[in-house]
Order: sequence, then C-alpha cells, then structure tokens
Amino acid sequence: MRDSNNEKWERLSSVDTWVFDLDNTLYPASSNLFSQIDVRMKAFISRALDLDPNEAFRLQKKYYHEFGTTLRGLMLNHAIDPDVFLSFVHDIDHSVLDPDPALDDALTSLPGKKIVYTNGSTKHASAVLDQLGVTQHFSAVFDIRAGDYVPKPDPNSYADFLTRHGVNPKSAIMFEDSHKNLKPAHDLGMITVFVRHAGNAPVEGEDLGHCHFTTDNLKGWLCEATAVITKV
Repeated sequence: MRDSNNEKWERLSSVDTWVFDLDNTLYPASSNLFSQIDVRMKAFISRALDLDPNEAFRLQKKYYHEFGTTLRGLMLNHAIDPDVFLSFVHDIDHSVLDPDPALDDALTSLPGKKIVYTNGSTKHASAVLDQLGVTQHFSAVFDIRAGDYVPKPDPNSYADFLTRHGVNPKSAIMFEDSHKNLKPAHDLGMITVFVRHAGNAPVEGEDLGHCHFTTDNLKGWLCEATAVITKV
C-alpha cells in the first residue's frame, strides 16, 4: 500500500487533526446506507414539487452536481425548508451498519483530534457513529447547518469549518469519497486521502493531482499511517 514517495508519508507525523467525511467514507459504501437516503430524497422532491419519480430523480442529481448538494439547489430554486428536508431524508434504518471494531482500533491509535465534516446533519452523523461504535473518538461534527447550509466543495464551507474548530490546515488531513471535495482542502494545505469504492470512480482523464493518497481500504490505510507515525 505504501506510496513510493516517502515524503508524503513522513508528513503524516505533523498531523494533529484528522478530518473525516461521513457517508461512504467512515462506513463502507457496500452497506448501502446512503441508498436509503437517495430514495428518500427522490420521494421528497416528488412530493414537494409535484413531479413524477423519474423527473424528481433527474432534478435531484442535477442539483447535486450543480450545487454540491441536492438540498442547496432546492433551497435556492424552490425555497425548500432545509430542516424539513434533512429530517425526512435522514429518517432511515441505520441498523444496517454493524459495529466496526477494526475501525475503532484504527482510530484509537491515531494521535490528535478527530472531527467529522459532513454535508449531512449532526443527527444522522451521530446515528452512524453510534452504530459503528466509534462516537467516543470524535470531538465534534461539523454538519451542513454549522456551515449555514453551504456544502462542500464551496470554499466558504471549509473556511467556516477551520475557523469554528481552530484547525490549522497545514497540520490536518482530510478523508473523502468525493475527490472533488478534496480539492479545496488540498488548496488550503491539508493532506488529502481519496477513499475509493465501486460507485465513485472518476471520469476518465479527470485530474486527481489534488489527492495525495488514494485507498479502497480506509482501516488498512489508517493502520499503515499509524505505523509510519510511530517510526518517525
């Protein structure tokens, strides 16, 4: 797994803040938890805007790609109440997630503070962390409300995140399953880790130069990072 560029790995010794996206990052995309949210977003849009399901799904994805989140597009174009939307779409069965002792162990070994930075809600994040059995590792959750409903990858969201939690980007690392959400983090000086899965493959020819690391095994990567840190 080790990249041939050892300088990147050695830089990990300066990390004091570990920033994790939530959905399909801290838990495996194969759990299909987010697919439940996807279905409920389509249902919400269909009802709220009186659209047939296919048109609702098309609009859902259009707004996601244009605005960073479907919610942002609905707020700007249809004056949708964000709290009503979030409450509806996150009313899902979190029990499909199993406790993850390996993730618990990996997080235990990391020095410094850990924060969840998500375009979802704190309520949803808390439910996920509880199911995984890793709540105790995280000092804070920065959710979409904390960012005034401005989502990643808008640079203003990152600025609010850094200010609110006193994070020095030069000593922080960010994990994401959206490589586009890593670009602003990279530009701020953060180390970036792209968490790959079957549903997030980049378009052919897309630039991933802003991703310092890429992995399809978060827990394995964290264990290797810990080994590097303890040897420095």
